[in-house]
Amino acid sequence: MSGAQETTPAGGPHGPRKMKLLYHHAVSNALYLVLAPVAAAVALRASQLTAADLAAAREHLLANLPLAVAVLGVVGILATVYLMRRPRPVYLLDFACFKPGPEHVVTRETFMAQSAKAGVFTDDNLAFQRKILERSGLGQGTYFPAAVLNSPPNPCMAEARREAEQVMFGAIDGVLAKTGVHARDIGVVVVNCSLFNPTPSLSAMIVNHYKLRGNVASYNLGGMGLVKLLNLTYNTEVAYKNT
Repeated sequence: MSGAQETTPAGGPHGPRKMKLLYHHAVSNALYLVLAPVAAAVALRASQLTAADLAAAREHLLANLPLAVAVLGVVGILATVYLMRRPRPVYLLDFACFKPGPEHVVTRETFMAQSAKAGVFTDDNLAFQRKILERSGLGQGTYFPAAVLNSPPNPCMAEARREAEQVMFGAIDGVLAKTGVHARDIGVVVVNCSLFNPTPSLSAMIVNHYKLRGNVASYNLGGMGLVKLLNLTYNTEVAYKNT
C-alpha cells in the first residue's frame, strides 16, 4: 500500500479555470486597461495647466496647423475603420423553454420499469441506466416523452418526430408570444440536435410549420455541441442584418 498522497493544486480544482477566465477578461479588455492609466495621467497633467500654458499651446498649434489637421484626419480615419470593423453586438431579447403537461412526469422507478418492458436492454444495460439516473441529478418528477411512457414503450421514428415537434413548436410559440414577434419576421433559423437528425430536417419542419418567408436562412446542425450552435447563430445574425 503506497503512502503517497494526492495533492490538490493551490486554489483548489477550480484554480486553473478561474485563472483562464481572468486571462480571457484581461485580453478582451486590454485596450481599456491600457487607456485607463493614460487617460488618468492626461487628466492629472491637464489639471496642472495654467493660462500661460494654454496660450503657448494655442500659439504652437496655430504655427503647425497643417500638421495638426493631418494628424486629426489620420486619427479620424483610424477611429472610423475601428468602429466599422469591430464585431456587431448581438443581444438575447428573450427566451422560452418548453414544459410538457403533467402526464409526462414520472419517477425514476417508473422509467426503469418502462426500460425493462422495452425488452431490448440486458441486465447490464439496465444497471448502467440506473447508475446514470442516480448520478445525473434527475429527480422524482422528471419529464419523459410519450414514447417512453407508452405501455409497452414505442421508441420509433414517428414518436421521435412527434416529440421533436412538440418540444420545438412549444418553445417557439412561447418566445413568439412573449416578444410579440410575428413568424414572418424571422430571418434566420438555427437548430441543433445531438441525436435525432431526420429527413426533412428539424429546421425544415420549423420553416414549413410556421410558413416562414422564402428567403429565410435555415441551418440544421447534428451531433454538435452548444458552442457550435452559439457561434453559428452569432455569425448569421451579424451577416443577416435586420433579422
